[in-house]
Amino acid sequence: MMNRRSFLTGSVGLTLGNLLAGCAGQNRPVLTIRMLNGSIPPQLLNEFRNYLRQSSNPATLNFSPEPQIQTLFSLLQTWKQQKHPTNSFWDWIPFIGNSQGRTIPDLVTLGDYWLGQAIRQGLIQPLQPFNFNGWKSLAQAPWQTLVTRNQQGQPDPKGQVWAVPYRFGSTVIAYRQDIFKDRGLQPPEDWKDLWRPELRRQISLLDQPREVIGLVLKSLGASYNTADLKSVPELQAKLQALQPQVKLYSSDAYLQPLLLGDTWLAVGWSADVLPLMQRSQAIAAVIPKSGTALWADLWVRPSESTTAIPPLVSEWINFCWQPEIATQLSLLSKATSPIILEKNPISLPLELRSNPLLLPNRKTLEASEFLYPLPDQAITEHQRVWKRLRQAS
Repeated sequence: MMNRRSFLTGSVGLTLGNLLAGCAGQNRPVLTIRMLNGSIPPQLLNEFRNYLRQSSNPATLNFSPEPQIQTLFSLLQTWKQQKHPTNSFWDWIPFIGNSQGRTIPDLVTLGDYWLGQAIRQGLIQPLQPFNFNGWKSLAQAPWQTLVTRNQQGQPDPKGQVWAVPYRFGSTVIAYRQDIFKDRGLQPPEDWKDLWRPELRRQISLLDQPREVIGLVLKSLGASYNTADLKSVPELQAKLQALQPQVKLYSSDAYLQPLLLGDTWLAVGWSADVLPLMQRSQAIAAVIPKSGTALWADLWVRPSESTTAIPPLVSEWINFCWQPEIATQLSLLSKATSPIILEKNPISLPLELRSNPLLLPNRKTLEASEFLYPLPDQAITEHQRVWKRLRQAS
């Protein structure tokens, strides 16, 4: 089962590799990108190639998918350590060289949750966002705020821009609508529904402390990013009351039990849930109306890349932010380009504007939050609370 944190590398990855990785032509610029598998549909890569041809700017495109964001983060660490990479002819021969590990790309996919660590460790370099045509179209909050940070990786309006977002999703409640209907149960609408007595031992939750503690905080009217958990006195009792409702915790196998009917409800990531809803009409999902956690895939530039941003990098980002391309990206990758949020919904395809998981209600979206880095003391407190909760399970 594919999930937000661990995408299986399969035929899509092979197709992308065969289609877009190749030897550069003489005097042709090369754009090298390492991306999360599935986050950029192959159709859009073909369109970008055609776009470059039509603009009389042919280029060699080297797009390589990776199965997990953690793998991409580890590669950033590797490139930082190897100060002086050596590229030889043999590095480009599949199964002989190690070009995938040695060649430092122009751009890399990174999840917003990893951004603070990447900045603190010096793995990425700041960007010049005004080189990108769509930057001014992004709302200050949350999009520009998300990627504007200081050297410690903390949000800071006086900081630098370290990344650009190209798609986002949310934490959602998925449920078996057939089971709810057969038993005469009201579909879930918000986090408070997780405590309903009829759902005892029927829920699967993500094995992620920030997600679980965060949804309980949200249900109490507090923020996901609450640093001092003791400032929410009802939190511990609410967490303990949630425990009997939970059948399992998992970040990569939480949807199989729902599909089999072993659980009736699952909290998970929209990028995982949307493909499952396409395969099974029994599965429905909602974004909690009081707000939820958001995640984003970002383009970052490795610190060991040359300082000057190649024109092809700007062309690629500008291409992704074109409204028509952003719409296709949203539909094909099952995650939403932030660019389309500024468009009149009437101008969007029905398939997009009628899907509340891809185009959330504005009020709900404004009540939702990205997970920002916490102080060390707060991280320790979250770990303590999480350990106590899991020991009781």
